[in-house]
Amino acid sequence: MTDRASLVFEIGCEEIPAGLLAKAATELKAILEKHLEANRLLVAPVVTFAAPRRLAAISNAVLLAQTDEKKEVLGPPKSVAFDNVGQPTRAAESFSKKQGVPISSLYTTMTPRGEYLAARLIIRGKTARELLAEILTRAIRELSFPRSMCWTGKKGARFIRPVRWIVAVLDGKVIPFEFEGVASGNTTRGHRFLAHSKNIKITEPKDYLSRLRSNFVLADAPERRKKIEREIRSIAAKGKWRVHEDPALLETVTYLNEYPTVIRGDFDARYLELPWEIIVTVMRDHQKYFAVENRRNEIEPHFLAVINLDKGRAGLVRRGHEKVLRARLADAEFFWQSDQKRRLADYSEMLAHITFESRLGSYRDKTERMREIARKIARNWFDSGIHGADIGAADRAAQLAKCDLATEMVREFTELQGIMGGLYARSQGEDEDVAWAVYDHYKPVGTEDTVPRNLTGCAVSIADKLDSLAACFAVGIVPTGSSDPFGLRRAASGIIQILLEKNLSMSLSTAISSAAQTLGSHAPKIKVPVEVENKVLEFIGERAKYLFREKYGFAYDEVNAAMAASADDLVDVRNRILALRAIRYTENFEPLAVAFRRIRKILEKAGPDCGRAAAVDDALLRADAEQLLHREARSLAERASKHKRTGQYKEALEAISELRPTVDRFFDDVLVMDPDAAVRKNRLALLAGLLKEFSTIADFSEMAAEEKRDEPSKSLVR
Repeated sequence: MTDRASLVFEIGCEEIPAGLLAKAATELKAILEKHLEANRLLVAPVVTFAAPRRLAAISNAVLLAQTDEKKEVLGPPKSVAFDNVGQPTRAAESFSKKQGVPISSLYTTMTPRGEYLAARLIIRGKTARELLAEILTRAIRELSFPRSMCWTGKKGARFIRPVRWIVAVLDGKVIPFEFEGVASGNTTRGHRFLAHSKNIKITEPKDYLSRLRSNFVLADAPERRKKIEREIRSIAAKGKWRVHEDPALLETVTYLNEYPTVIRGDFDARYLELPWEIIVTVMRDHQKYFAVENRRNEIEPHFLAVINLDKGRAGLVRRGHEKVLRARLADAEFFWQSDQKRRLADYSEMLAHITFESRLGSYRDKTERMREIARKIARNWFDSGIHGADIGAADRAAQLAKCDLATEMVREFTELQGIMGGLYARSQGEDEDVAWAVYDHYKPVGTEDTVPRNLTGCAVSIADKLDSLAACFAVGIVPTGSSDPFGLRRAASGIIQILLEKNLSMSLSTAISSAAQTLGSHAPKIKVPVEVENKVLEFIGERAKYLFREKYGFAYDEVNAAMAASADDLVDVRNRILALRAIRYTENFEPLAVAFRRIRKILEKAGPDCGRAAAVDDALLRADAEQLLHREARSLAERASKHKRTGQYKEALEAISELRPTVDRFFDDVLVMDPDAAVRKNRLALLAGLLKEFSTIADFSEMAAEEKRDEPSKSLVR
């Protein structure tokens, strides 16, 4: 067996943005494993690391050389390669010379096209050293980032930040290559300020982490995270606090620092008069500090900062952080007081000067559209008897929802949009229901986020998202690939989550049509064609399929079957999926699903002229099996319809599944494609009616025979 060796590869550069590092490490692993495997060098998986100034990969098992390959090469046909007396012709001699094989070593082999001359070649494998020089260079070039830099000229290679050093070591020896004037070597660099050595020699993977660690670089992100968490817990325990939970901030500071150290800082207690949301946002989004709380969940006048130094140098740094935070909190205090010198509603006039989208007008225009859509949604819920639906509150909340975009606070701290509107509304005496609706109306901002806490907020949130979808689709702004500047995927997902998690029935097609009509009657008065409305409906439907599967845990065929029947009311869709889930593994259901797939294929094969629209003529039902099927189908359809009208989908499906033996007998005894055209058309009409009648809950032909799956998310099982 070919010997194995260890590989160390590191790209050293200027500081990479923290938010890009985890993805870059994952991508580097995939790229290296792809090329190593393609070149037959990969033995063990590659392990990657990411820190602010480096992306690295190590492997303890890379082949030192490719194994030799045996290959058969076909030459001319035997009839061409040999003459009448069996002597090699010039064709055979040319083939022998081209392959570098003596004629005596050639042989004939039988192929599907006849007997051919052939040669058996041994292709010597290349060494890993010569292959890796190209592989590692390609890995650097293939790493993708949202934006990259050129630092050696416009025609030079691009990377997220200028590359300053490269470590490339195989079996203790340097793999020589060059990238943009930087030659590979076996030395890396430690912490900018704390390292004991300027150049740190690396020869083996086992030395990589330890030698960097001794020079104040923790290259392993999980090790950095554990250090931060341990020090946070220690400081919080001493102060008898608990840290304001923030997983996203923990992830950020993990990738911001090579050698993270947690320090405590303090600020003036007078700033605690500000709402906690402002204090936490100033700390988290602008300074990357953790807020701390007491046992009453109140913010304490202290913070925890993660610095890229050791504790011995923390004193001066702490004072600097406190000074910066004091200035930021003073700004926030000024904005809080200044903004409230006028009523929140008075800011609505200023929204006329803030553009939503150049073709779609201002946020003032959007606000007026939101108000009308929100009133219609709330009225629909009110008329449906949903407790808590308030048309007036929905209108007022929609009127105020975007007003904080014109305030000084949100201009400075954009992360607080919506939240500040809610805080100002509450502070100025607006109804509590309205204030919370304004506060929550951007929710949910992701699949893991919560939905608005009251129905007023749900109405405004859906109105906002529906308007964005209808308006953007109307002017051709449609998400493509990773491009979604207006967050339309998130908007569609938000609507779905609100409806499902609040158990709110709403016709999507009617709501989209309402948003489209509103866009036509309010500025900028754009007429939305029905085709565009259908595209919006389809877009939301695709997002619903994704969430049903990925967030709520339903099987793909259950989702497809239920949504193929009807996808207009997502709560109803969920109820039908749950009914399918409940009975799909019963004795009759799966065989019936197989039969329905067969029916659909027969109808598709028969073509559009198969009698789908025709009524069944009883006089043409000649076989006992088809007469029985027609009779029982009508009886079961009546029973199933009664259950469907009361939302008892499980009972309806159970009734339908009783048809299974009769359907089986039909296919056993009856030839659907009868030579008599009238009989054939009548039987196709019988099957078409059967498929249509019993596919209103779910299209059984979409169901696949699979193993039983786990139960869906309990939050959706009502």
